[in-house]
Amino acid sequence: MRLIRMLLLPALALTTVTAHADPASVASLTNLLDKSKTLTANFSQMTLDGSGTQLQETAGEMAVQRPGLFFWKTAEPNEQTIVSDGKKVTLWDPDLEQATIKTLDPRLSQTPALLLSGDVSQISESFDITSKQQSGVIDFTLKPKSKDTLFDTLRLSFRNGVINDMQLIDSIGQRTNILFTGVKANQPVPASTFKFDVPKGADVIQE
Repeated sequence: MRLIRMLLLPALALTTVTAHADPASVASLTNLLDKSKTLTANFSQMTLDGSGTQLQETAGEMAVQRPGLFFWKTAEPNEQTIVSDGKKVTLWDPDLEQATIKTLDPRLSQTPALLLSGDVSQISESFDITSKQQSGVIDFTLKPKSKDTLFDTLRLSFRNGVINDMQLIDSIGQRTNILFTGVKANQPVPASTFKFDVPKGADVIQE
C-alpha cells in the first residue's frame, strides 16, 4: 500500500528551499501537538487521483505516544501494520508474510503520520507552516523544506483543539484524505501496543 510506505519512509535531507514559515502558525501547531502526549483513534482513508477519481478506500486504527511510539493498522482487505517502539520501526505485511524493520530516524518527524508522535520542537526545521482558522476549526498547511519528498503538501486540521483529519497531495496531484474518529487524548495506552513480535517463519528485511 503506497500510503503505508509514505507514512514510514523518511524524507531525504537534501537541499532545502527558502523558508516562509509563519511563527504564529508554528507556535499554534506545536502547542496543539505537544498537549497530546498520547492519542488513539479510528481512521478512514481515501485516495483520489488528480482528476478526483477514487483509487482506494480503507480504514483502521492508530495510537501514538510521545516521544517516538507509534501504531498504525489498516484493516482487511488491505491489512498492514506499522509499529514504532521508539528505537525501531516495523512494517508488517501479512499478505506477503514479510516484516521490514529499520532504525527510527529523527527525520521521520518529516513524514505525515509519524509527525504525530515525533519531536514537536523540530517541526519548523522540517516544514514551512501556515494556518487559517474559522470558528472551531484550524487548518495547518505544511510544505516540506526538502525537495525530494513523497508529498508536496500536508494539511492537518484540528476541530476544537483535537485532530480531525489529514490530507496529503503529491507532485502529480494525487490526494490522500484521512479522517480521524473517536479520538482520545492523554489516555493510558498499553505498552504492548508499541511492540511487534514477528511471526515465526516470516521473511524479515533489515534496513
